[in-house]
Amino acid sequence: MKLGTALIFPLLAAGILVGCGNSDAPKQATKEATPAPAKEAAPSAGYLDKIKARDKLVVGVFSDKPPFGFVDEQGNYVGFDTDIAKRFAKDLLGDEKKVEFVVVEPASRIPFLQSDKVDLILANMTVTPERAEAVDFTNPNLRVAVQAIVPEGSPVQKLDDLADKTIIVTAGTTADLWLTQNRPNWKLVKFEKNSESLQALANGRGDAYAQDNLVLFSWAKQNPGYRVLADKLGNEAPIAPAVKRGNIELRDWVNTELAKLGEEQFLLKLYDQYVRKELADGTDPKSVIVEGGKWEG
Repeated sequence: MKLGTALIFPLLAAGILVGCGNSDAPKQATKEATPAPAKEAAPSAGYLDKIKARDKLVVGVFSDKPPFGFVDEQGNYVGFDTDIAKRFAKDLLGDEKKVEFVVVEPASRIPFLQSDKVDLILANMTVTPERAEAVDFTNPNLRVAVQAIVPEGSPVQKLDDLADKTIIVTAGTTADLWLTQNRPNWKLVKFEKNSESLQALANGRGDAYAQDNLVLFSWAKQNPGYRVLADKLGNEAPIAPAVKRGNIELRDWVNTELAKLGEEQFLLKLYDQYVRKELADGTDPKSVIVEGGKWEG
């Protein structure tokens, strides 16, 4: 990923809430195992009418992964992904408040779609062939690479130096999947939440933490004494919203919406609001966002 110098985002430990973008009563999302590929397709016809009849768009989001999805000090859902969901609700239902946020963890994103707990996932999910067997991705809105972070004084200089070390991962993330498939003999310590993984790193419970590089650069800036290894775990990849497999109507609506928002540079506005101030000077926004759903690999 061509980000130049380090990208940085603040870490915010957040409560778990479900609501319409404000301080509604909290609700803990159920933990579920990583799913098998979907066996049944969602009905593609009439799904938008179903949402309109309900008068509410139900979206799975993160609560502890700024700047994408987090809860602010007033208990409001905010962030890059969260604000996209609000705009979707406004354009589909006429009011950005007609969205219900359901907090998900990385491993529960696909099960929540498959079990109809949410209409849509906007929780920073990287597109992979395995996930594409279980859900339908829309066109992308972000790009990312996976790297690892270590304490500044660590002797580790490259990825393979971690072969005899303990690596922290968040369960269900691309880093977890990649290491499990490509480095099956390496020792992994898994946590459910990104905030738990970062706390474990700070407490010395592992030698490194592997995660999306945007999160790692954030941690390095907010917590001096850490550095991100240059090696990448796999290639740069797109991040995209996801719907239940077979829900072609909602998928196509989101793609049309992303194209329309691209004409007004909506993601760039969110980038300016949530991201730009945290990045290194001179960082090209196109190295982070995918405006209009137009992926250029």
